Amino acid sequence: MDLLYIAPLAGIVALLFAAYFMNSVLSESSGNERMKELSQAIFEGAMAYLNRQYKTLIPFTVIIFAVLFFVDGYKLAISFLVGAVFSAVAGYVGMTSTTKANARTTEAARHSLNKALSVSFRAGAVMGLSVVGLGLLGVSVLYIIFGDPVVINSFAFGASAIAFFARIGGGIFTKAADVGADLVGKVEAGIPEDDPRNPAVIADNVGDNVGDTAGMGADLFESYGATAIAAMLIGNTLYGVNGVLFPLLIGAAGIFGAIVSIFLVRTGEDGDPQAALNRGLWSTNFLTAIMAYVLSTMIFGDKGFGIFIAIVAGLVVNVLVGMITEYYTSSAKAPTQHIADACQTGAATNIIAGIATGLRSTGLPMIVFSAAIWVAFNQAGIYGIAMAAMGMLCTAGMVVAVDSFGPVADNAGGIAEMAELGPEVRKTTDKLDAVGNTTAAIAKGFAIGSAALTALALFTAFGEEVAKNPKLSGLLVNGHLVINLTEPTVIIGLFLGATLPFLVCAMTMEAVGKAAFEMIEEVRRQFREIPGIMEGTGRPDYAACVDISTKAALREMLLPGVFAVGMPLVVGFLMGAKALAGFLAGATATGVLLALFMSNAGGAWDNAKKYIETGKYGGKGTPAHAAAVIGDTVGDPFKDTSGPAMNPLIKVAGTISLIIAPLLLS
Repeated sequence: MDLLYIAPLAGIVALLFAAYFMNSVLSESSGNERMKELSQAIFEGAMAYLNRQYKTLIPFTVIIFAVLFFVDGYKLAISFLVGAVFSAVAGYVGMTSTTKANARTTEAARHSLNKALSVSFRAGAVMGLSVVGLGLLGVSVLYIIFGDPVVINSFAFGASAIAFFARIGGGIFTKAADVGADLVGKVEAGIPEDDPRNPAVIADNVGDNVGDTAGMGADLFESYGATAIAAMLIGNTLYGVNGVLFPLLIGAAGIFGAIVSIFLVRTGEDGDPQAALNRGLWSTNFLTAIMAYVLSTMIFGDKGFGIFIAIVAGLVVNVLVGMITEYYTSSAKAPTQHIADACQTGAATNIIAGIATGLRSTGLPMIVFSAAIWVAFNQAGIYGIAMAAMGMLCTAGMVVAVDSFGPVADNAGGIAEMAELGPEVRKTTDKLDAVGNTTAAIAKGFAIGSAALTALALFTAFGEEVAKNPKLSGLLVNGHLVINLTEPTVIIGLFLGATLPFLVCAMTMEAVGKAAFEMIEEVRRQFREIPGIMEGTGRPDYAACVDISTKAALREMLLPGVFAVGMPLVVGFLMGAKALAGFLAGATATGVLLALFMSNAGGAWDNAKKYIETGKYGGKGTPAHAAAVIGDTVGDPFKDTSGPAMNPLIKVAGTISLIIAPLLLS
């Protein structure tokens, strides 16, 4: 069999297994009528948001398609459109799976922990396998049709554009609902989380899926496509067709490793769901490494071992970044417990401790990234750097599955609370939800690490494309683009690139603040004006809160998108290739650091609150708990909006730069 066709075949197999797991989930019972009603409300809210988001993006997509078509031909335009459409399809499939699985997980929790884990994890596996299946299928089929990795690099741009808006819009939606539900419901009204009397509770449950399923899935779909194409471009220059095919084969290896490992995620009634999920992650890495060794030595001969080591460096980043993220965000570890301790003296000391923890948490991951880059480059040159990124991303099927399991478990607990099921059911769903909080933090670390390595691969590919541009031959030294940091244009580009992530963070934080203000006012209005809410005899208007989050998310996501897409174009065409290279370096460095800082600080604040809620420092209802809720509220947009927005931001800049490299004039 021609090796070229293994990749699309693997993509199809991934989609077939996604369909199998979807059918497996849908065959389970949804419980009683109240559970079905709640699940349907969450599903309808999630689908309404996605429909409106993608309708909002249609004009943007059509304009870019037209520009690409008239500037550089139909191949780039079609590749862009396929990337955008496939990203949207993955979002729809994953969101359908997770929102259909929540009540089914709750019902399964009435029977056993393993059954609840199986339903929720298989729902997540639908999203994971859809992301890698559509990603590999899209890239490989476009390459088969067009035969040139250069003309399909806009696939990554299409995926990047959708991912950026999905990440920002989803983050604004979920945090507007979460902040409104917490500050009015938990702090002002003193009612529990997921209490059906809270008008924002359905919007909050919708937001879990919008942010952590559709948003994360789009983020890693983009990384997957961009990394594969960057590796193909570099491989084409260095190794010809073998260098192009190899990243696709590694993607196929990761898919087969994930499919096998999904069946290993099981636990006993008194078992640890985290251990079961870890077994799936470790198995995926191990199986992928074995297949990578066989493929690299078979295709590259003596040079294959160095390329294999580069791939292993990426797989090691997977493990280490997850461990570091867990250390800084887990309630069982010292940093988060220190933040909880600081809550005893009020919200201010809590905020200070959380910011310090987030800042400190950037050090070790950056050392890990640097070590992986050094190992990969020394073993296989610039191709090794790209393959380290591909090694990390090829396990995305399992990582997205583990991440998407979290919102299902969270929703299942909410439905158990709102449907007034027994404490034994909530005990099971709480056990899954606690694991989901940890896996969400680990997945965020994975997303940041993959974004860092993907951005570096795109940067390297950008240099290679600049070297092929005959108009830029005067910039080359020994056939390569060399950046001199003493040149004013490079420094200007560096400063502008370093500024962009801060501007986008500011815009997204303010967007959450505005949307949360609207949500808070609406929840207060309903408590004030709808008779019988607090007594449980009046029904809150859940749809009004979902609508507020939806409108705010779609309104506020556009301006950051304009900055993300526009600034690389302005710098590249006005100041030239060297300034754009400086811009990419600055945006990548500060973007990765901000992502680590904000995601880890937010995760630590969240788990510090949960640590106190277990009874530490007096538990719920104490001043320490009130301070922890405030810290968690600040941390919400940190970890779920602004921090995650950095990942697609730096990749959007890289993919746009790669597309315009042949068009630059200086």
